[in-house]
Amino acid sequence: MTGVRVLVGTRKGAFVLTADGTRHDWQVAGPFFPGWEIYHVSGSSVDPNRLWASQTSGWFGQQIQRSDDGGATWEPVGHEFAYTGDPGTHQFFDGTPRPWAFSRVWHLEPSPTDPDVVWAGVEDAALFRSSDAGASWQELPALREYKGSQWAPGAGGMCLHTIKLDPTTPDRMFVAISAAGAFRTDDGGQSWKPINNGLNSGHLPDQDAEIGHCVHRLALHPAKPSTLYMQKHWDVMRTDDAGDNWYEISGNLPTDFGFVVDVHAHEPDTVYVIPITSDEFHVPMDGKLRVYRSRTGGNEWEALTTGLPQSDCYVNVLRDAMAVDSLDECGLYFGTTGGQVYASADAGDSWAPIVRDLPPVLSVEVQTLR
Repeated sequence: MTGVRVLVGTRKGAFVLTADGTRHDWQVAGPFFPGWEIYHVSGSSVDPNRLWASQTSGWFGQQIQRSDDGGATWEPVGHEFAYTGDPGTHQFFDGTPRPWAFSRVWHLEPSPTDPDVVWAGVEDAALFRSSDAGASWQELPALREYKGSQWAPGAGGMCLHTIKLDPTTPDRMFVAISAAGAFRTDDGGQSWKPINNGLNSGHLPDQDAEIGHCVHRLALHPAKPSTLYMQKHWDVMRTDDAGDNWYEISGNLPTDFGFVVDVHAHEPDTVYVIPITSDEFHVPMDGKLRVYRSRTGGNEWEALTTGLPQSDCYVNVLRDAMAVDSLDECGLYFGTTGGQVYASADAGDSWAPIVRDLPPVLSVEVQTLR
């Protein structure tokens, strides 16, 4: 029997939503870790019962939680994220040097082949890896050492928020940092290359700068891993050469500012974004919540509105708050800062809220259960 499990991180706890393959009737479990900010909840594709959660509090700090029974129970695991070598400094908004500091884990990316291996993207921006089910964590320091002293934080902090693994090339990985840009490794993290050629960022005096671009999110399809899509701080972008060169695909979007971008499970050229009014006004344009879909890899976009509020809607959809299942009829999910999680069981043609009135949603992931 097929089914789906939607993992939701919010400002005040984690929730687990489950349904069978029809995706009509949903059961809601939670909140887990009530009162804590849960920046990300993620699940293993190798062992569906292995879940991870990033639990953060301004009072009590950062903790990684692990579940081995699909979210029924949780246990804290190793939380020592020690920057290796000289921690150095990075650049702040005003250009002054600031010491590197660990604040929180923004993203957890499980290995597609080993349930005990997981990567973590943290703030201040760095990449960590655990190979023992979270008991210990080791930094991949070569990333931070690549001109890290020149990295500056975006409005949400200097965070490594996106980790994408190339399933065809095990040593290749893509990461995105706000506001340093996108980077690629081809040797398992021993060295890194900035992949920001073609990005334009109005706040930079040098538009050809290697670093300094505010990338909000990356997406790729496992069948076409050299093609990546990017939602940037203004502009929707695409690369067909693993990030060596980017070009804009915003096309007929009403605005090209937003946070999320994702790809259809079975159609590598079908892409989804959720435009937001502007970098100052993080709400849908005209109070209408619309997902936009391109079936041609960008430039030509159609608004998907059925079942979504088309008046007086002033929520945001954050960078890690959209996910796609891999059932035969592809399903999509996204969460809002208003506490709704919307789902589509028909690749975006129609939508319905599967839960309402949660705390503001920070992340949405989905596991396809077979």
